[in-house]
Amino acid sequence: MKLKTKLMLMLSFSAILACQPKEKENPLIGTWQLVSAETIEKDTSFSTFNPKVQMIKIINPTHFAFMSHVVNPAKDSTNSFSAGGGEYTLVDSVYTENLQYFIDKNWENNKFTFTVKIQNDTLIQKGIEKIEKLGIDHVIIEKYVKVKK
Repeated sequence: MKLKTKLMLMLSFSAILACQPKEKENPLIGTWQLVSAETIEKDTSFSTFNPKVQMIKIINPTHFAFMSHVVNPAKDSTNSFSAGGGEYTLVDSVYTENLQYFIDKNWENNKFTFTVKIQNDTLIQKGIEKIEKLGIDHVIIEKYVKVKK
């Protein structure tokens, strides 16, 4: 082939690649700090947010993890720590966590589906936590702020 023809083919191929749709960026990826939490059971709504406890959620392309601890723990063994995580899916605004690891084994291997919305640097997650064998059946609403690097 002539050099001119080869160049034209390379340019055409480059143009075709440039036109391919890019994979949609996942806005959940990052580290998020819990700033409010609410639970609704039957007709009763109450805050479950404790300012003495700090919690973060870390989301990568395939997994999520969360951990919390008391900010100023007592010097004895009453320090509270909790952690969990697993795989998740995100389809439009439907975020489903498959809790594979948790400090309380009774919660493991359960799926929790939430509707998520991001406003500026705030993630709002609302959904049902239901585990029949534990008698848990309530709606939770959590708000997280994205942790800056």
